[in-house]
Amino acid sequence: MPYPIVHVLFFVFCISAVAVYAAARSLFRGELSLKGSTHLLFLLFVGSICSLFPDIMIIHSLLVNGTMEHCWAGPIPTHSLLFSLPAVLFGIVAGYAKYRESGKAMYLGILAEAAFASHLLLDDISEGGCEYLYPLYENNISVFSMMDIGFRGTGIFDYLMASFVSVFFVCFIIMMALFALSKYGFELNYKAEK
Repeated sequence: MPYPIVHVLFFVFCISAVAVYAAARSLFRGELSLKGSTHLLFLLFVGSICSLFPDIMIIHSLLVNGTMEHCWAGPIPTHSLLFSLPAVLFGIVAGYAKYRESGKAMYLGILAEAAFASHLLLDDISEGGCEYLYPLYENNISVFSMMDIGFRGTGIFDYLMASFVSVFFVCFIIMMALFALSKYGFELNYKAEK
């Protein structure tokens, strides 16, 4: 299990790379205002908090049991997409409290979901799987081990499906963050060659 700082850094510099890039570009051009920088810091702060939500039960376990167990909140595994609901709600509430617009609040909820899922990706890499689909499927699934299946052992269809699903899942999380951040003004633009 990666330490909390790794989860935060992965969210900020990998999942939210477009915001960091846009802010750095604006800073070097002298276009970044105080309001713009606090805007970015708020988004990254909320996302960073949500990237730590799967491990929230560590605090409870440490205080009550004196252990570092963190994988279950009652009957629900904390490392499942089902458990991301508190992170999404936190993002929506924080977004509404800051912007007083339901649209911006919903986009911050999407960014919170991407941050939460980035935590699952890192734990999947280090631990060999998470219970992503609980309660639909109660066993661990490893997105990254799907990328390593053998072509000869599974057949062309299984090989192509496993490859597509694993890469699409990672891409989908990044695209959720890009979509949400674009609604706050952080985006990359395509300029056609002349």
